[in-house]
Amino acid sequence: MALFEPAEDQITADTIVVGGGIAGMTTAIETAEIGKDVILIEKTPSLGGRVAAMHQYFPKMCPPTCGIEINYKRIRPNPHIRVLTLTEIESVSGEPGAFEVTLKLSPRFVNEKCTACGDCEKVCEIERDNDFNYDLDKTKAIYLPHLMAYPMRHVIDPAYVGDERMKKCVDACQYGAIELDMQPRTITAKVGAIVWATGWRPYDAAKIDNLGFGQIKNVITNVIMERLSAVTGPTQGKILRPSDQKEPTRIGFVQCAGSRDENHLPYCSTICCMASMKQATYIREQYPDAEIYLFYIDVRTPGRWEDYYVTKQNDEKFHFYRGKVAKITEGTDGNVILEAENTLTGQITKTEVDLAILATGMVPNNVEAPPPLETVLDDFGFIAPDGDKGIVGAGVANRPLDVSASIQDATGAALRAINIAGRR
Repeated sequence: MALFEPAEDQITADTIVVGGGIAGMTTAIETAEIGKDVILIEKTPSLGGRVAAMHQYFPKMCPPTCGIEINYKRIRPNPHIRVLTLTEIESVSGEPGAFEVTLKLSPRFVNEKCTACGDCEKVCEIERDNDFNYDLDKTKAIYLPHLMAYPMRHVIDPAYVGDERMKKCVDACQYGAIELDMQPRTITAKVGAIVWATGWRPYDAAKIDNLGFGQIKNVITNVIMERLSAVTGPTQGKILRPSDQKEPTRIGFVQCAGSRDENHLPYCSTICCMASMKQATYIREQYPDAEIYLFYIDVRTPGRWEDYYVTKQNDEKFHFYRGKVAKITEGTDGNVILEAENTLTGQITKTEVDLAILATGMVPNNVEAPPPLETVLDDFGFIAPDGDKGIVGAGVANRPLDVSASIQDATGAALRAINIAGRR
């Protein structure tokens, strides 16, 4: 039961899951597959979350189309799952086992008749920044969120729905799927448990003045690197530096960009070292002779990932520098100069590269949109363990995690929520 626009004003379920990323989908699926009713809400137009924007992820180094499509196949036919996109929580009342949740449903302006044929996009004269690609390119004002969108349905940016030019899109749709007069709705959900799986955002690298992001074109972040590497990205998977579309031959990875820093993020996000080494693999696959420089405080590759680290250490074109980059400046021809102190030798170094990639950390979305009922958060904005408000955290809402660990955590969250819902 994939119910994107419920007709009724009140719905019920055992559990409501807030957030449609990999953790939220997993929680919903695991709950529904034992016969419990679950409502899965997502504030954006599509499920998928941050994982949908990746090129590949550990441990199998497979594209997100693999894991996400499997989840979609489990969601589509399951009668116990209701999916509500463009939906946010307005308020929560009640107690564990008996919550009442007020939901705001924002209009998509495109109804269920949409076949994603794209005729509306072809005639649309309005462009907008593509937030899925971190504003590296444009989409039309009516667009598919991404090629793995669920629901596979267009959406109109509300900033342009009143523009007279949108009428061309209405006329182009032979199915009558575009409704420019759609209005927001408010409905109530009565549920036994709430799972908070709202995920994360990358730390704003523009706040790190000394590293040049936003001022130096060839300084990018790790999340941007994922989109440059992906075939669905702005360069169709070709890794090119932004200033001149040149193929980079010397690439610098700057670890702990803002992390483990009392002025920015005081904690370690745990996944950044592995992510940088993974992205170095992307580069070497396209450019086998490229030289990679990784500047670090210490390399953190827990458990089985130590072997992956060792393979990079044995690569003669992969250079590890133990020292945090203190400053990035622009050199000649768009090149980038990384200044760091090698803490093993005490030497101040300047390394010139074609492209610098900042390994920014994970900030829980709880910081800007905290869970309800005064749920206790730790000093960094993650949900504190063993709270007594009945809100169950899942995935990166709890702590920094990679994809596989998020899935494991979400499975545990489903079980905890089922136990809470059983109190009523």
